[in-house]
Amino acid sequence: MNWREYVKNVTPYVPGEQPKINNLIKLNTNENPYSPSPVAKEELLRLAEDYDSLRRYPKPDCDALRDALSEYMGLAPEKIFTGVGSDDVICTLFTTFFHSTLPVLFADITYSFYEVWADFVGFPKELIPVKDDLSIDINDYRKENGGIVIANPNAPTGLSLPLEKIEEVLKFNRDSIVIVDEAYVDFGGESAVKLIDKYDNLIVTQTYSKSRNLAGLRIGMAFANEEVISKIKAVKFSINSYTMNEPSLRIASAILKDEDYFRECCGKVIKTREWCVEEFKKLGFVFPESSANFVFVTHPKVNANDIYKALRERGILVRHFGMERIDNYLRISIGTDDEMKALFSALKEIV
Repeated sequence: MNWREYVKNVTPYVPGEQPKINNLIKLNTNENPYSPSPVAKEELLRLAEDYDSLRRYPKPDCDALRDALSEYMGLAPEKIFTGVGSDDVICTLFTTFFHSTLPVLFADITYSFYEVWADFVGFPKELIPVKDDLSIDINDYRKENGGIVIANPNAPTGLSLPLEKIEEVLKFNRDSIVIVDEAYVDFGGESAVKLIDKYDNLIVTQTYSKSRNLAGLRIGMAFANEEVISKIKAVKFSINSYTMNEPSLRIASAILKDEDYFRECCGKVIKTREWCVEEFKKLGFVFPESSANFVFVTHPKVNANDIYKALRERGILVRHFGMERIDNYLRISIGTDDEMKALFSALKEIV
């Protein structure tokens, strides 16, 4: 017997580059271009004074963050689950619920980690083709399945389904868990959290990485009815009962009190995105309407990979997916006004 015969061989998810290049304009991983709330810094300073507390384990139930989210969202604490970014949360959901012999359904053009998790956990999957305009047709999800995952707004397209369309999916699939991934919802989507009491098969996930300006702390959450959350926690505590660290819990709880700063940053990103949309049009780019903090663009005359390389040579990093159907698209995160002006100055030279 050789141990190599029993290794779990998987093809891992490939995240966007995180290079250490001076003066790089980084528009490839959808990070928020603005600093975290000043409340986060204040909480860090308080933590420094109380640094001895770090020798103890954080509370497994993440009480401080759970209770803060409960108050902020008007939900019972028992309807909230937290984890190390929404990636950790969604992986836990997949491990908990997707064990049917029927395939889990998700779009062929969506967050590519879904397919990686499917292969890792080992459940059957069916990739549902999006339409030619890159939108999701909910009628394609009216079939027998072992679960459904919909990113709304979708990534990398930025397209958003209205809440009534999400509800149609839930109504038709009452016997399946439906996960709605709302990583980008604060930039123009409509949240399905308000439906969790109406549909016991719904789980909504969100993150602090985009609209809360805290990708570096890895904070994610899920919202569902009490029974669903209890099942998730049982699996979590069977793997690792101390998944979130104390600094993340404290900062994530504290910044919920700074609603004005949160709204201000989201507003700035949306305003810049709308300006960028007009600039992309002037240069001949084509793209779906974005409800996220990025725009997914293609140019009818210039190859996307050539644009990607030319931008990189100029110190501007965007995301190019060498995938079927979208290999001539670029996903471009919304940065500050100055960063986006530099982008368009470069694009005018390239296209």
